[in-house]
Amino acid sequence: MTGPGERQHPRPVRSGPGTEPGRGDRRRDPRDGRAGDRPGGDRRGGGRTGRTDVVDRPRRAAYDALAAVHRDDAYANLVLPVILRDAGLHGRDAAFATELTYGTLRAVGTLDAILTDAAGRDVERIDPPVRDALRLGAYQLLHTRVPAHAAVSATVDLVKTVGYGASGFANAVLREVAGRDADAWIDRIAPSMTDDPVGHLALAHSHPQWIVRAFREALGGDLGETTRLLIEDNQPPPVHLCARPGLADPAELADEVGGAPGAFSPYAVYLSGGAPGDLPALAQGRAHVQDEGSQLVAAALAAAPLEGPDGRWLDLCAGPGGKTGLLGALAAQREARVTAVEVAEHRARLVERATRGLPVNVLHTDGRTVGSDPKLPEEHFDRVLVDAPCTGLGSLRRRPESRWRRQPSDLPPLTRLQRELLTAGLRATRPGGLVAYVTCSPHVVETHVTVTEAARRCGAPVDFVDARPLLPAGMPGLGAGPTVQLWPHRHGTDAMFLAVLRRG
Repeated sequence: MTGPGERQHPRPVRSGPGTEPGRGDRRRDPRDGRAGDRPGGDRRGGGRTGRTDVVDRPRRAAYDALAAVHRDDAYANLVLPVILRDAGLHGRDAAFATELTYGTLRAVGTLDAILTDAAGRDVERIDPPVRDALRLGAYQLLHTRVPAHAAVSATVDLVKTVGYGASGFANAVLREVAGRDADAWIDRIAPSMTDDPVGHLALAHSHPQWIVRAFREALGGDLGETTRLLIEDNQPPPVHLCARPGLADPAELADEVGGAPGAFSPYAVYLSGGAPGDLPALAQGRAHVQDEGSQLVAAALAAAPLEGPDGRWLDLCAGPGGKTGLLGALAAQREARVTAVEVAEHRARLVERATRGLPVNVLHTDGRTVGSDPKLPEEHFDRVLVDAPCTGLGSLRRRPESRWRRQPSDLPPLTRLQRELLTAGLRATRPGGLVAYVTCSPHVVETHVTVTEAARRCGAPVDFVDARPLLPAGMPGLGAGPTVQLWPHRHGTDAMFLAVLRRG
């Protein structure tokens, strides 16, 4: 975690006192009149103070998505499709807007450090609408093939619509950014790899330092592999489908959707592009969107050898229902039934929709009530999945804004909840039954520390089952066991952690 005095990325902030477009900046363009005499733009981040017809629609869509993320704490994967639909963007225009949105969100920490240097003032003092526009422009200059003159001109046009009197300031800052390529900027703003490897990697690959440190620890201190992980974290992730067993054949589904069978999961199909929500297989319940790593850890629970009865399965943290859907399809083939528990009402409804037609019973309750809720008796279930709430550091490719929202202070309440849920899951398991503990995070406190502490505190004998044989033969990089950590750079999946426990 971050220690005193360590350098951090500038973080996206909401508007507040002292946020100005250019007053006092060393590179304000005097041709723009009294730029900065008034704070620039609508303080909510979405105001339009000038003509909008000069801004091309893909860039405007990307800007609107960035503004929603930083202004409203929205999630890009939820707001961007709506923005693209409302703007009537399709094909190459939609792809360009998507690249600008997600690329800027991934790179925002490093972009902010560059903009701070180029503007001669902390980026947090730039008014939020102008700041988001500058981030968008800087990303185009440093990470796309858009010609510099076009990136600068288009961004200045955008600033004219969102930031009062800030166009000259934006022009000057972006021209300063354009004076160096991305590598030269890293050489300028980042500490050396020799003197401060974590600080260098954080700025070179746009991750907060505490996350770089957590990845490094989880990878045994290997800086080379940490670097490869950070690079992979910044690549657009592929879309994976799960062909539900008994309802869809993966090879046939791949042909149907123009995809390819997955590398590891027997149910995975890789999509090359397009909108998966439009596929008939999803509407018909034959498949669902799910990262291959999530498929592997859910299937591992079903594959683990078990003596005795095997008809009562439990998913203790089921929302939004992807793993429950796979477990439900597997249970249907084995005459088993899944009880799916979800504490949030709206997520419980998502689980119901995701598992319609499968042998799944959804309970809207807190999974920690095992033993006090008559529907969740102790020592009752044969197989239990505890897919615990976590920081989500393993899915930063898919949710790039999360890396800037999460903080080390999030860990104590999350790890306490994880221990409580895993302990409840162990209480719910019959003697001889199995529990799979899963997180989409490689942070050692959320993985090894949590599972070891919960096993120690549960009050019953617990043995670790080697999880490696429960995954497909030939998977590389699974470590020494008995737990398994998947990685984007090793396996092409989210960084899923899996521990399988057998209750004595």
